[in-house]
Amino acid sequence: MAMEPDAAQNPNPSPVPPPISAYYQTRAEHHAVVSSDWLAHAAAAAATSPGAEAAAADAGAIPPPSPGAAGGVIEEFNFWRRKPEAAEAVAAIMALAAVIRSSRATTMMELEIELKKASDKLKSWDATSISLSAACDLFMRFVTRTSHLEHEKFDAAKSRLIERGEKFGEISLKARKTIAMLSQDFIYDGCTVLVHGYSRVVLEVLKLAASNRKLFRVLCTEGRPDRTGLRMSNELAALGIPVKVLIDSAVAYSMDEVDMVFVGADGVVESGGIINMMGTYQIALVAHSMNKPVYVAAESYKFARLYPLDQKDMTPAHRPIDFGVPVPTGVEVETSARDYTPPQYLTLLLTDLGVLTPSVVSDELIQLYL
Repeated sequence: MAMEPDAAQNPNPSPVPPPISAYYQTRAEHHAVVSSDWLAHAAAAAATSPGAEAAAADAGAIPPPSPGAAGGVIEEFNFWRRKPEAAEAVAAIMALAAVIRSSRATTMMELEIELKKASDKLKSWDATSISLSAACDLFMRFVTRTSHLEHEKFDAAKSRLIERGEKFGEISLKARKTIAMLSQDFIYDGCTVLVHGYSRVVLEVLKLAASNRKLFRVLCTEGRPDRTGLRMSNELAALGIPVKVLIDSAVAYSMDEVDMVFVGADGVVESGGIINMMGTYQIALVAHSMNKPVYVAAESYKFARLYPLDQKDMTPAHRPIDFGVPVPTGVEVETSARDYTPPQYLTLLLTDLGVLTPSVVSDELIQLYL
């Protein structure tokens, strides 16, 4: 019997990486780090977000203990990541929280061992995903770096861990709404915005601007080879926003029409640069050379403890390439799915923590991991 496309499967069933990475197949959100300051600031921002509670409820922010949670961490993870508003990092956090709820451990040591095994299983599900690995490491840090839990009774410590994990997930689900609100000062009547491919957080920013009756237009790159830009343009047009699709090679040709560039990010790294969909780097280069601001809309759970030195200094993630005609024998095809944009080509990062310069992002990450 043929399996449905959404069926829970391991995209990396063997140590040999597949030609097309699960990163590209799932278009995952990338990376997750958190601190006590992050939770405090994000909670305050989310509390003032109109309609945030309804949005969280619609997305299933805090579920009751799932009867299926004990059935396997991968099953729980897949349950969460199928939700349209849930990032992969959030899905991993929720899956590990479910492991704690269903655990029969009687000591913190036993629980840590059980969580470590679940974390490793999630990481092996897709070795190319930055966000998945980071979210698992983050949850383990909650357990191992909270020394006061050693002085609590086990049941109280376990309840505290569940509460904190689910709180992180809840705030993360509200992050896009917070970013959209903070971004409104940058979009003004009569402006032209260039976007690259499909980004859920950029779409949220533009959707809120349109609902605030701002008059602007959008130039949207086609986003080949998977044409994610066409999906973005369809959703923008459905909102009544004037939009024009560009072939990817027409970015420089059209840049003089552009007032600002808005892109998402798969990961924000320690240098203050970003890892994102292939083509982001060249768009930022063109925009920088023509004095156009480049704004990155990114949830703070995508901040990554990575420091790429160049384009090849990243875990490879590949995508299918179909030129419509046969590729001659012996001709190599570049299939990388993402590139690295250094911080000097970015103007500001619009996050749920606030509006940050690339250097501030770098400082925050360095302090967090000291």
